[in-house]
Amino acid sequence: MEGLTTSSEQIRSDTAHLISLRTSDSMRHYQVSSRADSQEELMDYVLLLDPRSLQSECLSRSLSEYDEDLKVITATSIEEWQRKRMRFEPALILYMIGGKHVSEPDVSDKIAKLAQKFPSVPVIVGAEGDEIQQVLKALECGAKGYIPANIGIGVAAEAIALARAGGVFVPASSLLAAKEMITSSTTAAKCGDHSFTPREMSVADALRRGKSNKIIAYEMNLCESTVKVHIRNIMKKLHATNRTEVAYKIREFAQ
Repeated sequence: MEGLTTSSEQIRSDTAHLISLRTSDSMRHYQVSSRADSQEELMDYVLLLDPRSLQSECLSRSLSEYDEDLKVITATSIEEWQRKRMRFEPALILYMIGGKHVSEPDVSDKIAKLAQKFPSVPVIVGAEGDEIQQVLKALECGAKGYIPANIGIGVAAEAIALARAGGVFVPASSLLAAKEMITSSTTAAKCGDHSFTPREMSVADALRRGKSNKIIAYEMNLCESTVKVHIRNIMKKLHATNRTEVAYKIREFAQ
């Protein structure tokens, strides 16, 4: 009888454990279904498009942690987003291109198609670089902002908020680079009055920036001795006695 009793107790224990497992599985399924249903019902969310799942998940969590009211849905493509069967369009699309350039035909075409498919939804491009040419190309394709990898998560969140409010976000680093390009072009034009060769113009601009001969040689793929020859020619044309005076006169041209 003792053996029978032990066996019955064991059966009751196993049965209770099985019921518990089934209940747990049922609840887990319910929770997953509830989460899926709640996602489908979202009215105000950002769609993060990025084929790199790990980076996408990290960015999504960082944005949500920075702003608890910011809801982010991730997808590797528009097709995957469509399979989610969301009832509402996103409030904004953040299209991450990674190390690619907006000027690449497939990338620029994708941006333009997103802008056309969602005319009332602002599109922001996220990329690794901050070259002003790439920023302008993105805006030309219909984007309402450009987020480079060298900005913080707070700035990225504010850029999203700005675009959603109807503004356009351009990174400060790109604007500064554009200003530098304009200054360099102005300097080159004025140096042209002194019959500088294109190479001498580049060297003169480098001197204006305070770069050493070694750095100039490295950046322009020249020998240091060749750089010195260019500097001597520049000094003669500007009637300068040393490189400091050359830099000073070049800065005057840029003003």
